[in-house]
Amino acid sequence: MKATIERATLLKSLGHVQSVVERRNTIPILSNVLLEASEDGNLRLMATDLDLQINEMVQANVSQPGATTVSAHTLFDIARKLPEGSQVELHAANGKMQVNAGRARFNLATLPRDDFPVIAEGELPTAFELPAATLRQIIDKTRFAISTEETRYYLNGIFLHVTEGEGPAGASVLKAAATDGHRLARVTVPRPEGAQGMPDVIIPRKCVAELRKLLDELDGSVAVSLSESKVRFGLGTAVLTSKLIDGTFPDYNRVIPTANDKLLKIDPRSFEEGVDRVATIASEKTRAVKMSLDRDRITLSVTSPENGTAAEEVPGDYAADNFDIGFNARYLLDILGQIEGDTVEVHLADAAAPTLLRENDNAPALYVLMPMRV
Repeated sequence: MKATIERATLLKSLGHVQSVVERRNTIPILSNVLLEASEDGNLRLMATDLDLQINEMVQANVSQPGATTVSAHTLFDIARKLPEGSQVELHAANGKMQVNAGRARFNLATLPRDDFPVIAEGELPTAFELPAATLRQIIDKTRFAISTEETRYYLNGIFLHVTEGEGPAGASVLKAAATDGHRLARVTVPRPEGAQGMPDVIIPRKCVAELRKLLDELDGSVAVSLSESKVRFGLGTAVLTSKLIDGTFPDYNRVIPTANDKLLKIDPRSFEEGVDRVATIASEKTRAVKMSLDRDRITLSVTSPENGTAAEEVPGDYAADNFDIGFNARYLLDILGQIEGDTVEVHLADAAAPTLLRENDNAPALYVLMPMRV
């Protein structure tokens, strides 16, 4: 194989694929990126961890078609350190690959292309398109609530499912939800054409992270194809394929409160800044911020045995009974960080019941937060 490629093109593409590769691998081939040069001037780069696979096509000047695999992180580090604007020559033969650029020469060990594993997608019967902006919104507004607890593996991703008749005029909607048992985030968007009859799927956390990185550079639409066990995202020149989490996501609708009768309307920015300030003294163990609700006045306070106390008043629109409730400051800040409007509605019941937060009735995103004892 022999191909010449511009450094910027190689670096950008390697940046996409190498982040899939785990730093520590017991199987040597999984540390490698597959490079496949074809006669039509395309260079394919591919990396996998057996659960997630990324495949990208870039333009190159191919003088000798062929394929090889080489350490993904090493090649990425080399490309990163090469001079800007340089042309990179990749030449693989006899179990080695030469990387030449300007006066720099590298000779890298390779492994045969035939040993490289490829995820077999099988049939992907459901196919639809989503605007990149919609997919970004879905991920950003839910992924902070994904659980990192490996024992509850079925919560280690974003749950996507279609429900009938819940949109305007009885239209079907696509819902995305994530929860770690302490908080829940859910986004509802109109069901895309082609998503009817789609199986309920859980997209793993690592796939979500890689997908989000690729979406930063994309403006158009993303082609989504899925079955009950695999999902594929077509993002311009890149294709991301992932296994889905094989488990049942809990019925999260049961924890969304419908009868919380105490309503607080508050500016999300001043609320967020107030929580952030008083939480400065919260110890890692407690992280609890107490909210004392009074007529049109909210007092945020933190008491830490090691550090002392902090309190701040925040103006808010509240007309129900006075009471105190506590929340984990980090969780509250994560939710407030996703509120884009000028007002956030906080629907409360009592100090022990789940609390509902959203911008308004029509907002696509909704959040539920479990209180803490304070």
